[in-house]
Amino acid sequence: MRLSRYFLPVLKETPADAQIVSHRLMLRAGMIKQASAGIYSWLPLGYRVLRRIERIVHEEQQRAGHIPMLMPTLQSADLWRESGRYDAYGPEMLRFKDRQDREMLFGPTNEELITDIVRSNIGSYKQLPLTLYQIQWKFRDEMRPRFGVMRGREFLMKDGYNFDLTREDALHAYNRHLVTYLRTYERMGLQAIPMRADSGPIGGDDTHEFLVLAETGESEVFYDSAVTDISLGQRDIDYDDKAQCAAVMEEFTTLYARTDETHDETLFAEVPEDRRRSARGIEVGQIFYFGTKYSDALGATVQGPDGKSVPIHMGSHGIGVSRLLGAIIEASHDDRGIIWPEGVTPFHVGIVNLRQGDQSTDSACDGIYRQLESEGLTALYDDRDERAGAKFATMDLIGLPWRITVGPRGLSNGKVELTSRRTGTSEEMSPEAAIARLRDIYAAHP
Repeated sequence: MRLSRYFLPVLKETPADAQIVSHRLMLRAGMIKQASAGIYSWLPLGYRVLRRIERIVHEEQQRAGHIPMLMPTLQSADLWRESGRYDAYGPEMLRFKDRQDREMLFGPTNEELITDIVRSNIGSYKQLPLTLYQIQWKFRDEMRPRFGVMRGREFLMKDGYNFDLTREDALHAYNRHLVTYLRTYERMGLQAIPMRADSGPIGGDDTHEFLVLAETGESEVFYDSAVTDISLGQRDIDYDDKAQCAAVMEEFTTLYARTDETHDETLFAEVPEDRRRSARGIEVGQIFYFGTKYSDALGATVQGPDGKSVPIHMGSHGIGVSRLLGAIIEASHDDRGIIWPEGVTPFHVGIVNLRQGDQSTDSACDGIYRQLESEGLTALYDDRDERAGAKFATMDLIGLPWRITVGPRGLSNGKVELTSRRTGTSEEMSPEAAIARLRDIYAAHP
């Protein structure tokens, strides 16, 4: 990718209507463009990050044995009437009629549709447990869409649904999802704290939201500061091991952490005073167990071991894929721009040519680019005829974690400069050493 040929419409000025950091930086870095209120086009740079996040979500879901699929964005109102949610959901659901005068809706979620699929194809307990998921665009007609992709009307979401014979099995699926989400967020460089939450229109008694602490978060949260010291790390998790998954659930949810909807001052007072915290949080995911709420309403039953028909136990689990871009930027930026964690960066490294048109620097940059490509590393090569300051400003704004700077003075000594965007530290080394360093860094961030 040569920047002279790439589509990267960066802005020098901050748009007046962008209220929070992530919205400002996504617009300035040429990642998105507003099409209408709460609806955005994803430009090439933003689209690359979106796909990196989507890939991580897919990998962690499939690591746990969950099966990907895809459902339509448009749904029949009949199914929602069958479940009782059509009138209860509220004005956020976009309703319309097609040319045959059939009532339709643009799906805000898919519990009804997936339950209909399962009730039509699953008849025996021997076909359970089953977890299906998709990554698909959703639409919720927010009254006041704002904050860019953080609170848009159209958004990309991973929604998964588990189907189990018993409550015990379904709660294992709940615990298993918590583990997969923890690993997903950590791979993206985020600490997302699971907090006891309110189930809202999805329903059910058991639900946790995952929140990233940030000053611009819409939710007020209360927590024991000790929860920020816990991480999943590189643990080897057997997702079929109920005890192991339950232990992780207990470890991450025993300490006090709740959103304002479920906050309990009496319980919070039991937390040691020096560890009591209140802050703002950005919701980036939620898991639900709702028992037989939908299977009862829609007749999703299986024949049990005793030959009797029983309703299927269910849960649903969502990750805001497009919202995560905003959350990552809110958690990782400075005055110069975005700082992408290695796990989600659109390009692994930027190459800056300090003297474009000079035969030796052009040749060195081309060679570094090809070597990086042979190592499976993607580079954005700034080959524009611009002054060095403008090139550095662009790289800082778009936030690539690493930069290789190539200039005549360094090359005369066989050196290039490798710079960390996060720390700002630079080190001179041979091109081969810089590439080897990057290869090792990204081996730890697959």
